[in-house]
Amino acid sequence: MLNKNKKVLSECTSILISNKATSDGSRIIARSEDWSAKEAKNLEIFKDTDNGPKEFIAPDSPFRCKLEPHAFGYTALSPCTMHGCWGSAGFNTQGVGMSATETIFSSEKSLLCDPIVDTGVGENCIFNIVLPYITSAKEGVHRLGSLITEYGIAEGFGISFIDDKEVWYLETACGHRWLACRLPDKKYFISGNQSRFIKYKKDDDDYMASSDLIEFAADNNLYNTSEDFDFHKAYSRDVEEDTTYNYPRVWGLQKFFTPSADNDIKVNNFPVYAEPDKKISISKIREAFRFHYNGTEHDPYLNNNPGEPYRPVSIMRTTQTHILQVRSKLPYAIGEVDYMCMGMAALGVFIPYYQGLEEYLEPYTKGGTECSSDSAYWKFRKVQTLGMTNYNMYAPVIQKVYSEFETKTDENMRDMEKEYLRYYKKEPSKANNLLQVFNKDVMQEALNITDKLTEDLFTRMTNNIESVYKFHGA
Repeated sequence: MLNKNKKVLSECTSILISNKATSDGSRIIARSEDWSAKEAKNLEIFKDTDNGPKEFIAPDSPFRCKLEPHAFGYTALSPCTMHGCWGSAGFNTQGVGMSATETIFSSEKSLLCDPIVDTGVGENCIFNIVLPYITSAKEGVHRLGSLITEYGIAEGFGISFIDDKEVWYLETACGHRWLACRLPDKKYFISGNQSRFIKYKKDDDDYMASSDLIEFAADNNLYNTSEDFDFHKAYSRDVEEDTTYNYPRVWGLQKFFTPSADNDIKVNNFPVYAEPDKKISISKIREAFRFHYNGTEHDPYLNNNPGEPYRPVSIMRTTQTHILQVRSKLPYAIGEVDYMCMGMAALGVFIPYYQGLEEYLEPYTKGGTECSSDSAYWKFRKVQTLGMTNYNMYAPVIQKVYSEFETKTDENMRDMEKEYLRYYKKEPSKANNLLQVFNKDVMQEALNITDKLTEDLFTRMTNNIESVYKFHGA
């Protein structure tokens, strides 16, 4: 998505995991958002309302659409320049989670038949015109699909939906067409700025699509009708740039979760859905979003090579990474968690935000396009920027501190949740207070250790510079 006059694309890596592929039976939708390191992200919480806005007016595009006055409360993560817009990721009060968006591209041939619409639905608005109005993941697909059909799209995108029963992913085809698929059991799905879908079965409950998806492709010679319909061949772009920008991420993450996989990094025949060799934990997903071909010849940080052709998952201009987890056997308040890392995941820290959290600490709601000491985003960015001045020297220091925090927090979460379950039915206010205090303490501790890290890094850098520029006396 183009942000006003800035030619900066919002690019991402998405990971979806079914409940039978995770170590704890939870469902996962997750995504890293790559934009600009200076575009601070601000956390937002909106309440249920019967007096919501009657119209959505995009601040940076011509898109407009009518809205219903009743809107469910939801959490969001907006760019500092667009509060109430481009919400990125979160849960609503009905237990539905959404991640928007993964930038993808349609083929030139399909766009000649059904062009992009300048006034259509863009990545900037999808989250805030869909999540407040849905009660299930499938309903989210239906609402977004209807908007695409009615208004057209201003650009290509992929969107994830999750609830306590299933996970859905929607990909745009061309100007007014789309396909959505339910994530199969025991499988995971990886996308890196490229449409991944292939199969579509029109009368199968695992699929939803624009009504004429196949017929339109046939009428416009977008695929060979003597063969089975292939969504990717009919509608998606596959160009030389993908071989270094997109293929390596899909190949690398599938290899990460499924070491036994034997895929060719240069050929786009990676399975749409793959099965992990071992069931996947939250810590494993965090590690995946820190992937940069670690320790290999293609590792740009190890080799001090900003010109590395293989595009890593974790890059400096990542604005945030979120992991939306749904554990269906627990109450929404603690069963749904957004593990979020502001900035570059390889040098960042994942902080859990429970769905039942009623407000954020103020620093997490602040931050602009220039560094400021009162912004959580910029506190994390300071550490990451210092780390990137000498990755091989400082990354191990940063990663050790943040790894210890994440491990400790995982343990404390389990203890808190057990205590919460003791109270939430008979003493709900006590349970709620427990959750609020715990989550705020975690958020504050993340800031505390980050401040200490900043001081430690400056001390180390001072020593290193002094050792080079000695100019001792006689």
